[in-house]
Amino acid sequence: MTQDILLSNASLILKDEVITGTLHLREGLIAGITRGGGVPEGAVDCQGDMLAPGLVELHTDNLERHLSPRPKVDWPHGAAIVAHDRELAGAGITTVFDAIRVGSIVSGGQRRYGKYARRMADEIIAMRAAGALRISHHIHLRAETCSETLVEELAEFDPRDRIGIVSMMDHTPGQRQFSDMGKYKDYVCGKHGLPADEFEDYVAFLRGIHAEYGAKHEAATVAAARKLGATLASHDDTTATQVAASHAHGVTLAEFPTTIEAANACRQLGLLTIMGAPNLVRGGSHSGNVAAAELAGRDRLDILSSDYVPASLLMGAVRLAQMWGDYPRGMATVSAAPARAVGLTDRGVLAVGLRADVIRFAVIDDTPVLRGTWSAGVQVS
Repeated sequence: MTQDILLSNASLILKDEVITGTLHLREGLIAGITRGGGVPEGAVDCQGDMLAPGLVELHTDNLERHLSPRPKVDWPHGAAIVAHDRELAGAGITTVFDAIRVGSIVSGGQRRYGKYARRMADEIIAMRAAGALRISHHIHLRAETCSETLVEELAEFDPRDRIGIVSMMDHTPGQRQFSDMGKYKDYVCGKHGLPADEFEDYVAFLRGIHAEYGAKHEAATVAAARKLGATLASHDDTTATQVAASHAHGVTLAEFPTTIEAANACRQLGLLTIMGAPNLVRGGSHSGNVAAAELAGRDRLDILSSDYVPASLLMGAVRLAQMWGDYPRGMATVSAAPARAVGLTDRGVLAVGLRADVIRFAVIDDTPVLRGTWSAGVQVS
């Protein structure tokens, strides 16, 4: 239970309009919305700042950065989860689907990477149950089909885990996200320290794994999403044929389509398109794929994800609001749209009776400056 909070003299970004008014928070819910610029006794004077729904993040790799802040460094997981939680709260994110890789490579010497998904999910769930986290955490399993252990790892989860999203990932070199082999070489040799003279052997190694396991793992991912009651997402669809295959599997979310062709196919088949906010803020994809701004200009962008930069989510929403000349539409890509996409009907909009997940921010020289974050009516940043 929380005390009454009045946030007054604010620009409230509602579902279809922006009004000047007061937002009333009580017992974790939005209790009232009043028009007008007055500041009642005891209210917080927001001095014209914007109030919007708390941000909903469906796909972020940020937790992995806290788990391994340097190559081969395994940071204490409890501390990493808490630091991740606090960083997201400070970026205005009040609901997150923590992306955890499922599927490992256990052969190949130095090329291997081990399993961690079940343990990581247990630790997040335990921290959540203990009340150690400030925002609402859910689980997103990133099922890597180019791996050796995906079937066994998926079998470790059941409906009691309340998995929200299962995404079908395929990072085999030479297609999807890594169609540009030059970009891929820069990625694995630069970020992961692979010696350049081992690159070709590494590519052949991964392609061999995909040839052996890819089809079986794709089928296992679809079956797991159905068993877990999770939303099924595709990842890095590049062609209309790939989008059609995703749709046939029951995919409803298309994460980061890499081409206009794929984005057009998503719209035709009714898949919601998620694009990276860093792509939008930077003005293009770091992998050389289609720019988020181009899809936004073609009305082919439904949801933004912060991906690897939590602060980019609010930045991207403001960028879209300015591009479209429509703040409710821009903010919906990081609140209402992602919430509805995964069946969360109790948040994502400033409306009476919904969760009091709220952010207060100003825009200074086109840069959003967060002033406060409330999660279920409690100020967390």
